[in-house]
Amino acid sequence: MTKAEFALWLRLREANAHGFKFRRQHPIGAYIADFAHIRGKLVVEVDGATHWTQDQLIHDRRRDDFLRKEGWTVLRVANQTIFENIDGVVEQILRRLTPHPETPTRFRPLP
Repeated sequence: MTKAEFALWLRLREANAHGFKFRRQHPIGAYIADFAHIRGKLVVEVDGATHWTQDQLIHDRRRDDFLRKEGWTVLRVANQTIFENIDGVVEQILRRLTPHPETPTRFRPLP
C-alpha cells in the first residue's frame, strides 16, 4: 500500500470497529479495488500521480464503467486530498453508506 492508502486504511479499520466493514485489495472481476464495502457496494480508489497519464485515465474509465455495471459505486480520492483532509475523506466515504444502528455519532454519515 502507498502511504495515502495506509493512512486511509487505518481510519477505515477504525470505522470497521463501529459496524462499517471495509476490505482492502478486494477482487471484483478482473480488478482489485483498493477498498471495498461489500454490503454498501462501494469501492474507494486512491489515486496517485500515475493515475493522471492518458493511458491510466482510459484504464480507470473502463474499470469504473465495469464496476458501475456490476452495481458498485466508485469513489476516487487523490493521495493529496487524503494527506490534506483525511477527516473529510472519511466523512465523504461514510456518508455514502447506511450506518449500522449501533454506530457512534462520530461515524454516522450525515443526512
